[in-house]
Amino acid sequence: MEKPLIYFDNAASTPLDERVLEVMQVCQRDFFGNPSSVHEAGRRARVAIEDARRSIARLLHVAPAEVFFTSGGTEANNAILRGCAEDLGYKHFITSPLEHPAVLRPLDAIKAKMGIMVHLLKVDGLGHVDLEHLASLLYKYPASVVSLMHANNETGTLLPLKAVSALCQEKGALFHSDTIQTVGKMKMDLRQPGIDFSVASAHKFHGPKGAGFMVIRSGNFFKPLILGGGQERNMRAGTENLYGIVGMAEAMKLVHENLDEDQQHILKLKKACMEELKGRLPGVSFNGDASGSSLHTILNLTLPADIDPDMLLPRLDMEGICVSSGSACASGTSKGSHVLEALGVDLQRPSLRISFSRYNTLEEVQRLVDVLVKVST
Repeated sequence: MEKPLIYFDNAASTPLDERVLEVMQVCQRDFFGNPSSVHEAGRRARVAIEDARRSIARLLHVAPAEVFFTSGGTEANNAILRGCAEDLGYKHFITSPLEHPAVLRPLDAIKAKMGIMVHLLKVDGLGHVDLEHLASLLYKYPASVVSLMHANNETGTLLPLKAVSALCQEKGALFHSDTIQTVGKMKMDLRQPGIDFSVASAHKFHGPKGAGFMVIRSGNFFKPLILGGGQERNMRAGTENLYGIVGMAEAMKLVHENLDEDQQHILKLKKACMEELKGRLPGVSFNGDASGSSLHTILNLTLPADIDPDMLLPRLDMEGICVSSGSACASGTSKGSHVLEALGVDLQRPSLRISFSRYNTLEEVQRLVDVLVKVST
């Protein structure tokens, strides 16, 4: 008999909403034409894609012409950063040591190839970027691209999006924000001035894997990362992932129907988890700004030093608990978290990322805490 799973790794990927699956199945059956074909079957597929684009744009308060579909956030980040350097001619990029590898590694590659300058912002122990340092860098290098994630994928610490976008707008810099952890988790208004690029992945908000998008505003268009046909208005070649795109739009629509209620429910789970752990597990500490400006879906904690870090995840897995020791994109590597290292966290102690969704319950939180106490004794 299969053991029941308690899933607390939603920052890595969320369960697919059954209603999204139903819409995708209908789409697979009825819209089999190539969206680039001019016959009736192709036109039906094209209409489905453009309906999805309008639906997503409406929820994010941007124009449909500013939404371009990709395979996910990693592709979108790569396309934007490469495009800013190679096609838009930017030589200075300002980012932080806390960014996702989908930002840091492309910047390293572009630097090696083109000799761009990458400036790393100072951060405090809670994971907040130093806005004074950002202002000073923008004063020195106004023709820059600022790339900062909206919510850190490991700690959940939130970026003051309006303050950063205002600084960028004031100095004439471009602002790219990796919004993968926040799109579909909170209300987003991407029309505010100063946000030039943002990205999303459907599987972070109960949609399908392999579908995402980038929002490109202010006419900052660049050459496509993937060459071939003229799909996505010449911004991304290749036959569109029709079923994934339609599923993504449906997932976005569904999460926005109960966004406030789901946010309160998840925040209640996070607070309960923190209180239980503080009361029952002496020595536990929380990383990032867990009690302050932090995304409600992510909780990062460091456990007492006497717990074997190499055995922690396997022991939790044996108990049917799914969590992460950091970004799932870095799994399989022996290197510790670059985010926690930058925050000054003791990497010799075991750390966990617990990430919640609307499907989690207080009973599951209680079970998680019980198991953590058990493996800590």
